[in-house]
Amino acid sequence: MKNKVDRSIEAPGGTVCVDIFFRPDGSWGFEEYRRDTEDGRGWFPIGDYGESRFETRQDAVLVAKKSVAWLKDAM
Repeated sequence: MKNKVDRSIEAPGGTVCVDIFFRPDGSWGFEEYRRDTEDGRGWFPIGDYGESRFETRQDAVLVAKKSVAWLKDAM
């Protein structure tokens, strides 16, 4: 099974986002992504946060806000 995205938050301008996701094993995580609209490849991870595991959604969101500079203002 794949991770299920619970929420995706885009920064102003729409070139970066953070996904908060739930894993099949019951843990939560987050990742920061970027897209270059001119090349059409879509979103790709840039944050190296995707392997971090959290027991709750709230824990994942809290660490994401502390780790991704623009996220706190976007939420």
